[in-house]
Amino acid sequence: MNIQWYPGHMTKAKRAMQEDIKLIDLIIELVDARVPVSSRNPEIDKLGANKARLVLLNKSDLASEFYNEAWSVYFKSLGYHVVKVNSRTGAGLKQINGVVQEACKEKIERDRRRGILNRPVRAMVVGIPNVGKSTFINSFAGKACTKTGNKPGVTKGNQWIRLNKSLELLDTPGILWPKFEDQRVGLHLAFIGSINDEILNKEELALELFKFLRSHYLPVLEERYQFTADSLDTPLEHIAKVRSCLAKGNEPDTKKAANILIDDFRSGKLGRITVEFPPKTKQE
Repeated sequence: MNIQWYPGHMTKAKRAMQEDIKLIDLIIELVDARVPVSSRNPEIDKLGANKARLVLLNKSDLASEFYNEAWSVYFKSLGYHVVKVNSRTGAGLKQINGVVQEACKEKIERDRRRGILNRPVRAMVVGIPNVGKSTFINSFAGKACTKTGNKPGVTKGNQWIRLNKSLELLDTPGILWPKFEDQRVGLHLAFIGSINDEILNKEELALELFKFLRSHYLPVLEERYQFTADSLDTPLEHIAKVRSCLAKGNEPDTKKAANILIDDFRSGKLGRITVEFPPKTKQE
């Protein structure tokens, strides 16, 4: 599959971020714990050079705990602070204030030496579409500050949110980058719903997801959809039969089967699945 998606509003959003970067002390970057590399915008590193960095492994409940730990170790080795979170339930959010203070320790000390006391840390919240930024901010603030949605592109403009005396957040729209050099990145983003489903061939996408699951999580497929050695070569037809998805003439409805497989993965019904493995770790 060749996947490219870069809506026009993202160019404007990137320019706004470039303007606002000088106003902030810290970048809080949300990534999807299932695809921590593919869900990072590589341009954030250029924009955020010399800023303190905090990576939130969001949707960590949907990813393997073994790999959550391995990815935490990996990002810390790059000099980032890391917290595993689940923005929907609030898991991990209580750790963030302490980590923010630690990440901005030098800035806070510098302010104190200059006689500036109690100036809040200003943090820019960044992430690609549908990674859960607005849900995170609303959960973290304990109130509905931003619009949320389970499709990419809900946040359209930057907005400041004062959380408490010590922290202010700048919410930014989800930004992709103009071209995926590695098509696996586009594929992984399509798996998790960060690419608009309307531009995708869902049956092709489901077959790609099935290939990955067959290689790395075969017992999950066998348990969830009763796959056997004979049915692995016609996965969508098999899922359609098992789930009684029949089209005209009692033919298997492979479109419905594709949606079932993709939705089961995205919602966590297949269990905790990590799609990208960090360097120098063996699979569970």
